[in-house]
Amino acid sequence: MIAADLVLASASPRRRELLEQLGVRFTCDPADIDESRRPGETPAVYVERMAREKASRVASRYTEVDRAVLAADTVVVLDDEVLGKPVDHFDGLAMLAMLSGRSHLVLTAVCLQRGDRTSCELVATDVEFIQLTRALCEAYLATDEPWDKAGSYGIQGLAGAFVRSIRGSYSNVVGLPLCETWQLLRANHIATSLMPADD
Repeated sequence: MIAADLVLASASPRRRELLEQLGVRFTCDPADIDESRRPGETPAVYVERMAREKASRVASRYTEVDRAVLAADTVVVLDDEVLGKPVDHFDGLAMLAMLSGRSHLVLTAVCLQRGDRTSCELVATDVEFIQLTRALCEAYLATDEPWDKAGSYGIQGLAGAFVRSIRGSYSNVVGLPLCETWQLLRANHIATSLMPADD
């Protein structure tokens, strides 16, 4: 395989840990972009645009031809409404109340930019929550977990207890779908612990 330097356009410790699971050598360089959703923009179009813009912003900082940039964006979608990270306690409480006893969609777009070529994958996972009482929501919001996560919860932490069922990629809900990410890396000849010789 051709060795390539990889940059993860994210400060997320969860994405970093997931990428490390694949045995990839990379550095982190977070993107700083306007994450406002445009009027009429569907959740799928929005999340892919965010990932593409993050990859493009970070790629513009490098001049090496072989430098690859991996970016991702994750949103929680309920009734076509995008639930981002909570801005305060009441916002987090409102999101958890909306998710209580219902199924919602978690969308992650993963984009890899290398030179003038960008490849993207969009992954969707259905997650169903049990009924959450106000006291349970308050107890969860009293922890550090919800505050930097879309939909005000982290499935890999305490909020895993809220999940009745999941259909699709678990790592997608955490923030980086490993199967699709590995396939993007492989297609771009970026070495991982699982990478076989070119076939």
